Amino acid sequence: MALKNLPLGISTLSKLLENNCVYVDKTEYAHNLTSQSGAFFLSRPRRFGKSLFVDTLKEIFEGNQKLFEGLYIHDKWDWTKKYPVIKLDFAGGEVRNREELDVRILNILRENGQRLGVRMDSTDLAGKFSDLISGTASKHGKRVVVLVDEYDKPLLDNLHNP
Repeated sequence: MALKNLPLGISTLSKLLENNCVYVDKTEYAHNLTSQSGAFFLSRPRRFGKSLFVDTLKEIFEGNQKLFEGLYIHDKWDWTKKYPVIKLDFAGGEVRNREELDVRILNILRENGQRLGVRMDSTDLAGKFSDLISGTASKHGKRVVVLVDEYDKPLLDNLHNP
């Protein structure tokens, strides 16, 4: 039996599986979480698999059934139901001040809007985010899943800034 690779630096389920990496199936937790509606805050130490778990949730909600063959959730999820996902990921680059954070948020919202085919006509960030959610729900006729990853990265970037 061939040994599997360690998933160092890999935070997406598809890349992890493509590269024959070790994967500890957490889809039972994902199934339990997705069986409830509401907002959830997942707090774990840095480098502890939060980004991979967020990506796993994204793949589940987007209905990418093939990725989950042989995993706990495969025969428990209704793969005919697909949900639009807005993913706000703050992992990349460095944010040195509030202005750069606003630019980062705007770019993330624009990328999601383009991917989902939704216009955001509001002029402020909160309005654009609201436009993105309501426009996505309206266009797709389904509830929208919003996933936020690395929310603390801009804070950590500025921890020692005066």
